[in-house]
Amino acid sequence: MSTRKILVTSALPYANGALHLGHVMEYIQTDIWVRFQQLRGHQCTYVCADDAHGTAIMLKAEELGITPEQHIANMKAEHERDFRGFLINVANYHSTHSEENRYYSEMIYKRLRDNGHIASRTITQAFDPEKELFLADRYIKGTCPKCKTEDQYGDNCEACGATYSPTELIDARSVLSGAKPVAKESEHFFFKLPEFSDFLKHWTRSGTLQNEVANKLAEWLDAGLQEWDISRDAPYFGFEIPDAPGKFFYVWLDAPIGYMASFKNYCDQTGMDWDEYWGEKSEAELYHFIGKDIVNFHALFWPSMLHSAKFRTPTKVCVHGFLTVDGKKMSKSRGTFITAESYLKHLNPEYLRYYMAAKLGPGVDDLDLNLTDFVQRVNADVVGKVVNIASRTAKFVAKSGGQLSHNIAEPDLWQRFVDASDTIASYFENREYAKAIRDIMALADAANEYIADKAPWALAKQEGSEAEVLNICSLGVNMFRALMVFLKPVLPELAAKAEAFLNDELSWDSLSAPLLGHNVNAFTPMVSRVESDKVDAMIEENKAAAEAQAAAIAANKPAPAPEEASIEPIAEQINFDQFAAVDLRVALIVNAELVEGADKLLQLTLDIGEEKTRNVFAGIRSAYAPEGLIGRHTVMVANLAPRKMRFGMSEGMVLAAGPGGGDIWILSPDAGAQPGMRVS
Repeated sequence: MSTRKILVTSALPYANGALHLGHVMEYIQTDIWVRFQQLRGHQCTYVCADDAHGTAIMLKAEELGITPEQHIANMKAEHERDFRGFLINVANYHSTHSEENRYYSEMIYKRLRDNGHIASRTITQAFDPEKELFLADRYIKGTCPKCKTEDQYGDNCEACGATYSPTELIDARSVLSGAKPVAKESEHFFFKLPEFSDFLKHWTRSGTLQNEVANKLAEWLDAGLQEWDISRDAPYFGFEIPDAPGKFFYVWLDAPIGYMASFKNYCDQTGMDWDEYWGEKSEAELYHFIGKDIVNFHALFWPSMLHSAKFRTPTKVCVHGFLTVDGKKMSKSRGTFITAESYLKHLNPEYLRYYMAAKLGPGVDDLDLNLTDFVQRVNADVVGKVVNIASRTAKFVAKSGGQLSHNIAEPDLWQRFVDASDTIASYFENREYAKAIRDIMALADAANEYIADKAPWALAKQEGSEAEVLNICSLGVNMFRALMVFLKPVLPELAAKAEAFLNDELSWDSLSAPLLGHNVNAFTPMVSRVESDKVDAMIEENKAAAEAQAAAIAANKPAPAPEEASIEPIAEQINFDQFAAVDLRVALIVNAELVEGADKLLQLTLDIGEEKTRNVFAGIRSAYAPEGLIGRHTVMVANLAPRKMRFGMSEGMVLAAGPGGGDIWILSPDAGAQPGMRVS
């Protein structure tokens, strides 16, 4: 088998918020494929970066009181931490706010311009006269012109589904300042995408995309493509367009170029040849792993830009669906909008890697993380089947001096494992991970059935059975070894523990040769069972974080700029009567304690006057030590219905504000306030 040269990327996480499990699903899918290729002996390089430009990042940095550069540096550090936490073996993690990306963005733009593929014309846009900023549709709200529903965004109505322009909104206002937008003209630059229609009709049907994706793109191609606005006006955090002062590249122009830039940064560190992978005549392979929501950028704009600029186009664009939890869209209020950080606080990353592999296929269907099934499947398969083979047999090998038998007790059974190699490899190659896991677990079942049938623990009680017991258990160890070779791309840490036990490096090429007369090391426990209470604690922590954010909003903290379309709003708009029903009371904190098993919660005992004290759980542990709160006054929602949490009953909500982390401030009334006093 000849060695392939493969460059792999996944979608760049936006540098404006924490990674959640929807992001992690993509990076796990990508990492498994990369590790598989490397296990097969191919030169496979995986690069990624933060997508670090745009208005949203500029506004978020302003809200936090830091520079955009500081903000994206902080987010990059968090994202890299989470990549490491989930064992994502990325060779280089870079940023689109880099000199490499500036260089290639300007180069590609100039080539597009010089090739006649850039147009310019004056357009009219909504402008915020107070912020002095042109407003994207998501920064404008008003009343739907069709159904008259209030508080709708500037491009479509969530109530009736109507689409419209921001100028059609009734009583339009800027989300940023509340000012009424005005119409203002500005010159913009456009990529002439329609000129690439014939190229795209061929390219999208060349095997580069899944059929269902190509079919969807065919609808857009048949309907006729539109020119793509690639410019934005100052103020904007990004790269200024050459020869156009005050004009900046739209974030989606330089984001995919970030793949090139990250690889260039890696090449400069390692001496690899950048042109060998990106040159127009490149024979290397290029794979992009992305979600179905950004297909238009990666399968229409990106290949057309590369084609015009005389660079190679992707070998494959591998598109996946979204992640749901317990059959529903991820929800902050239900605690199922799970951040990567919160998962890693409670659970082993390989649990999620295995579960997602067991459900991932090559299509664009959504993947559901059923938390009950998650616990049961990981415990049954990884612990109960695979590792169980080694734990049941290793002690008998140890009793024989730690050396495996020179014989294979059941050649036909062993050959079944060897023969499965090509099929399982084909499944991994084609991203049919669920089929690969199905076949691997069928082999694990066969191994466990063989061991149960031979019952070496009973046979060992018979005099003179030592050789037979060793033969049985040596085959068991070899079957475990084969399973761990197959699972190494999915469970790299468990594979490393298996290698330590086997005294052998797991490689795909070694599958056909069993370990005979080979010394193994003492077996030690490799993985623990998933504990349901840790899953519950993770959900409760995410609920608490959502409640803390809701409390901050209730305390009149300005709403943050929208970050991602997939994030649900915290709460629906309420009218004055609903707000007046909220009973805000001064409360004296008479006691504060840590909550065992919760990283963000404190348990507060609150005195609100002429009644017994209230018990409230508050997500403010990152900002306050318990002893520093006792004796202070705060404001609480006194008529909030009690809610049963894993840690006990919470009988209200403390109001707080701030961006999070160490910057959370409880709202303290003026001196002289008494417990139970109404806040108005």
